[in-house]
Parts: sequence; structure tokens; C-alpha cells
Amino acid sequence: MSETVTSQAETLLMEKDGPIGWITFNQPHKRNAVSQEMWQRMPEYVHELSGDNAIRVVILRGAGETAFVAGADISQFKDRRRNAADEEEYRRISAAGSESLATLGKPLLAMIHGFCIGGGVGIAITCDIRIASDDARFGIPAARLGLGYHYHGMEKLMKLVGPSVTKEIFFSARTDWTAQEALRMGLVKASARHLMPRRSIRYRMARKVMPSSFAAAVRL
Repeated sequence: MSETVTSQAETLLMEKDGPIGWITFNQPHKRNAVSQEMWQRMPEYVHELSGDNAIRVVILRGAGETAFVAGADISQFKDRRRNAADEEEYRRISAAGSESLATLGKPLLAMIHGFCIGGGVGIAITCDIRIASDDARFGIPAARLGLGYHYHGMEKLMKLVGPSVTKEIFFSARTDWTAQEALRMGLVKASARHLMPRRSIRYRMARKVMPSSFAAAVRL
């Protein structure tokens, strides 16, 4: 029987479930928009899961039914990015959180449903494998919002889907790319009507079978 240990902050959850480590973005009322507190907590959780030899894979997901991650929590911008010093601190914290995911020494998977927008795409492409349900919608609306992106973030996407598709994603500023479109462009590994339920993932991992796709059964 699997033992489950849960550690939680208000907006980011970490759970150990047998050989699986779960990190859940937990702001469903804001479509799991990523706050500064989430990024602050992320390195701690990643370090905990990395150092646990029982954990074989780490999976990212969004709480609720509407989103994986729908970008940054813009409600914090007014107070947390008031001047150059605040902006530098904000970027330092978010960069440290993102870097911790990028350097995780275990397979990192994203289970994507609903909105995966802006920074959500950035988080997803940090993962080794991305699986999307058919209701997933992708996009980077920076151009529509008058925002700029650092080249490093664009480079990661460009290596994944190529320069032409990257330009289309950024220039169009669409936020309605479907799971099937994301699959064709190489943004996700597989898409399915529903994501595999947690118990099925746990069963495969317990049998030491790395799932080639989560697209097999109805999500509970």
C-alpha cells in the first residue's frame, strides 16, 4: 500500500504518493496563476523530492477543473513590482523557482488540462514530457498585453517547436491553441480525451513501468 505524505502552503502543494512526487499549483479561483509565494516555495519542494530515493518521477498539475496554469498572478504586480528594485527581486525569486524545476534530477512530467497560458507554457516546456487532455488550451498573449519576453524563455520554446511556430505563437498572441494543435506542433507528447487517473499512474509506477503516455483512462 502506498503511503501518502502531504506538505502544503496555501497556493502550492507537494505530495509524496509511493514512487510519485506531485506538485500542484493551487489557486483554482485564479486559474492557478503563479504567485511569488509559489515560486518561493518551489525550490524547497523540488529539493525534498530530489533527495528522496523512493521518488522516481515528479508530476506537475493544476488544482480544480479549469486550468493547469494560466500565467502569472498579475494581481501582485502593483505591490510586488512597483520599482526597479522590486522588479529585480520578483525576477530573482521566479527565476530560482523555475531553475529548480529545470535542474530536477528526476523525470518531470506535466499533466495539462484547461488553460495553459503565458507562464503556464513556460512551466510546461520545462518538463521532460507534457500530456494534455482534449480540453487544454495553450497560448502566449504577451504581444496583446504589450509585454516582452526574455530570449531565454523564447529559446526553450524555439528548440521544442522550431522558429516558425514560435513566431506564430508570439505574433498571433492566440490563447486558444487546442491540444491537437499543440500535439502537431510538438508542444505536447500526447493528447487524450481524459488524463489517466492517479491510481492508474501509481499502479504503473509501482510495477516499475514508466508510463509512455498518460492518455489511457478517465480522470477521476
